[in-house]
Amino acid sequence: MLYADNDLAWLATFPALAGLEPEAKDKLRQHARIAEAPVGAVGYREGSPCSAYVMRLAGRSRVQKISDSGREILLYRVGPGETCVLTTTCLLGRTHYPAETIVEEAVHDVVVPAQTFHQLMLESEVFRRFVMSNYGDLISDLIVLVDEVAFRRLEARLAKLLLEATHKNSAVASTHQQIAAELGSAREVVSRHLKEFERKGWLQLGRGQIGVLDRGALERLAQGA
Repeated sequence: MLYADNDLAWLATFPALAGLEPEAKDKLRQHARIAEAPVGAVGYREGSPCSAYVMRLAGRSRVQKISDSGREILLYRVGPGETCVLTTTCLLGRTHYPAETIVEEAVHDVVVPAQTFHQLMLESEVFRRFVMSNYGDLISDLIVLVDEVAFRRLEARLAKLLLEATHKNSAVASTHQQIAAELGSAREVVSRHLKEFERKGWLQLGRGQIGVLDRGALERLAQGA
């Protein structure tokens, strides 16, 4: 659904803002704008300043960190009804972005300029509670990611990813490099584990596609059994 810049009907996407004060609504009506970006667009780059708070209406983007050697790790994704924890962090701390975001599905966003964001944080209890609640939830998700990367074996994380990706289909349409980026590992390491899974009869590897043959074995590995 498309919205005009001065149309606050988009607030329905964020139920926690239902009780937003009239003054806060006026500020959003005057200063918030609707923005769109196509697949592949870069939302922000590492080191760039944060100029606005973004609330996602539709579409999806991935937030990732890239090392000096070129290795990628997926931090999280931002979908409809969500906000970006790094954007909130940078606005609150007045710092630059420590990672980058890429559009995976064409996005439709509400963009609130930084100055308006800071005014609303000071003046609107409802807006402030919304921002901090979202921030807390997203930080918790990042802690889970740190726990996964630091303490779970790569084979178990790979098995979990394959199971989640094939929840509705029996095949994963991803390259080894894409899977490595999801797991924060090297492509060579992921390829080695996938080939071992195939040798055991759990998978069938194809060009740009991975078929799951034995979900039970993957489930046991993912659960640490």
